Amino acid sequence: MKHLFSQYEIKDLSLKNRVVMPPMCQYSVTNKDGIATDWHYMHYVSRAIGGAGLIIIEMTDVEPDGRITDFDLGLWSDEQIPALKRIVDACHQYGAKVGIQIAHAGRKAEDAAEPVAPSAIAFDENSKSPRELSTAEVKDMVEKFRLAVGRAVQAGVDVIELHGAHGYLIHQFHSSYTNKRTDEYGRDLTKFGREVIEAAKGEMPESMPLIMRISAREYVDGGYGLNESIEFSREYQRAGVDMFHISAGGEGPIAAAGRPGTHVAYQVPMARAIKEALQVPVIAVGRLDEPALANSVIGNEEADLVAVGRGMLRNPYWTLEAATVLRKEIDVPQQYIAGFPRN
Repeated sequence: MKHLFSQYEIKDLSLKNRVVMPPMCQYSVTNKDGIATDWHYMHYVSRAIGGAGLIIIEMTDVEPDGRITDFDLGLWSDEQIPALKRIVDACHQYGAKVGIQIAHAGRKAEDAAEPVAPSAIAFDENSKSPRELSTAEVKDMVEKFRLAVGRAVQAGVDVIELHGAHGYLIHQFHSSYTNKRTDEYGRDLTKFGREVIEAAKGEMPESMPLIMRISAREYVDGGYGLNESIEFSREYQRAGVDMFHISAGGEGPIAAAGRPGTHVAYQVPMARAIKEALQVPVIAVGRLDEPALANSVIGNEEADLVAVGRGMLRNPYWTLEAATVLRKEIDVPQQYIAGFPRN
């Protein structure tokens, strides 16, 4: 029977359990150079010691002006590889597999002098007006994603995640709410995302899975819903995505069209719907911090993996604690056995 602590395999990625630490920006690059710091090392390695099966390093950007803030991670330079490799190697030492989320903030780049986007539409009245990318610049952006993925592979990651959610650049292209272009990237809303996927796959070993995070629903007037996200995800699956990480929202100020849920597991039905429609593995996320609840998502086959974000911010050893609560066998570091006695 499948449960939170059963093993999981996709392509050559083998996970000891189904607990995922999702990408969560730390805004802690104090030198503003995109290079991971000791904070990042301690942050991620502590969750590896704490038992997580898969750790996905936070949104890491393909160019300086692609960052949400100047304090974000980057992979636009080879100089940024060693610090990430140090983190990946240490996480591996403690039994966790590691992914990284490759992204560009687009119009949500707060510290860019002039943000760029598919169309010159500001995020809100308090945000800078972005400059519309030319067709040639869009093609150059695909290349920037390719190079960043190649650097991530050099850093030793086990899986790549492309950020196509939360109103960032890939999301901006596949949404008619933010993409008003008339060129090839406007006539075909998934063209940019598909080209990024194909470029990423060209840098990855064939045995390495590619994850894409999507917003399955937009919470703005005129935004897309689940039916539309199933269709664009189908296009991305055909282009090479092996697994989807299902979130929602982030594309604009919340309007009368609806609000994100506040109850536990509010996004799980969307993950299940995409899993069933596309017959594709999915990661569920969204207030799944209670071990019994997270376990039920796996046991009921609503998702293949469960991401626990805020729960892991509160407790680096959430996974060890969950195994104790659920009475599941898990390897506990020798130094911590007194705190997590075997059942």
